[in-house]
Amino acid sequence: MRQALSLQNIMSMLRERWATVPDTRKPNNHTKYAVADGVLAAFAVFFMQSSSFLAHQRLLQSKKGRSNARSLFQIEQIPSDPQIRNLVDPLSATYFQDDFWSVLDELKEQQRLWPFRNDLNTYAIALDGVSFFSSENLSCPKCLKREDRSGTEHFYHSAITPVFVKPGQAQVLPLPPEFITPHATRGHEKQDCERVAAKRWLAQHHEHFADYSVSYLGDDLYANQPLCQLIAETYHQFFIFVCKPESHTGLYEWIDFLEKTHSLENVTHRHWNGKRGEMWHYRFAQQVPLRNGEEALRVNWLELVIAHETTGEILYQNSFVTNHAITAANVIPLAQLGRTRWKIENENNNTLTPALAGGARETKGYHLEHNFGHGQQDLANVLATLNILAFLIHTIQEMIEPAYQRLRRALGARKTFFNDLRALTRYLVFDSWDDLFLFMEEGLEIAPQPP
Repeated sequence: MRQALSLQNIMSMLRERWATVPDTRKPNNHTKYAVADGVLAAFAVFFMQSSSFLAHQRLLQSKKGRSNARSLFQIEQIPSDPQIRNLVDPLSATYFQDDFWSVLDELKEQQRLWPFRNDLNTYAIALDGVSFFSSENLSCPKCLKREDRSGTEHFYHSAITPVFVKPGQAQVLPLPPEFITPHATRGHEKQDCERVAAKRWLAQHHEHFADYSVSYLGDDLYANQPLCQLIAETYHQFFIFVCKPESHTGLYEWIDFLEKTHSLENVTHRHWNGKRGEMWHYRFAQQVPLRNGEEALRVNWLELVIAHETTGEILYQNSFVTNHAITAANVIPLAQLGRTRWKIENENNNTLTPALAGGARETKGYHLEHNFGHGQQDLANVLATLNILAFLIHTIQEMIEPAYQRLRRALGARKTFFNDLRALTRYLVFDSWDDLFLFMEEGLEIAPQPP
């Protein structure tokens, strides 16, 4: 029986769900293209990491009378790029949040989420913001605005993109994004911010974690009392946030006092990194105030300093606040988990937006900044959501689908895998994803032998 999270089943699920996407067109304005076809077509471009995928499928359809757009993505009629924009632009990005939970809840039901459980017996969710569009000319009502030093106005889109992470785990699992947008208040336009977006995300999605513990990870921006208090006291979960001295002067006055009175606890161990010896030194304190004032939230603080064993050169230094109790027995996994927040940048945001994140454009292939044009309503945010969803589904295939795993191992680089997918589907039509993967396995002579 086919795996519930096989690509064929997932595509069927998406086709069924997206067939109910609201259609705002007037009845006498309908064309032969269903809104679902527009959404699936956009999704296919991101899933195949190919801006020319649909053009190739239109050519196959004209020559052969069939295409991979239909057999693999269940697109009944392939819209043009302008038609995709017109079909998708009126939709709301929030409609697609349930698609994330459909596959993630199935992953949880199959006991496939447990590899993300960490040494603190929690699941870690890293929070971070990412920008995926910027222009001096194009804008829409969902654009944020900023001015550079010359006074030139820039329009841009940003979102927080939470992901499941675990130290030592190669993959991250993207969760539904939350977009940072302007909103009107008392007749004035007010700029949204990452912190407020994080609170909205928690309010919308916290119930999905009601039956297990979560540690939220983030940079110094998140280490503020309202958010920490919300996580700890309202949602009864954990946080481990970077905490810098320059933004938490009151807390570090306490740390300085505890250091002078020799009240900080210390743990040191030697670590061999494969090339050199390093000394990892931990300091920590319990129940220190996060800020000045009588109503300050009490948090636990820890610092990790990594030094070259021979020269004493500082190789890494960072500090965190948390509501996890800190002891000599758990300070090492706590610091390790706190450091894992970088995976949201390296494995998620840099994968989705290599050009905007400062990496090479061809590094991974999920170009979140590619958006078929900008749109006039919610197009940019909908397409960003579909792009992240495509990344999630690929990640799940990498975790649980044997054929997908064998092909990735055999082909090595992600880029090679997608180059092969694009080349094969440009010239050949496959009846299903199973047939496509079988064709690739047989060509590479890696298909499993029958018992």
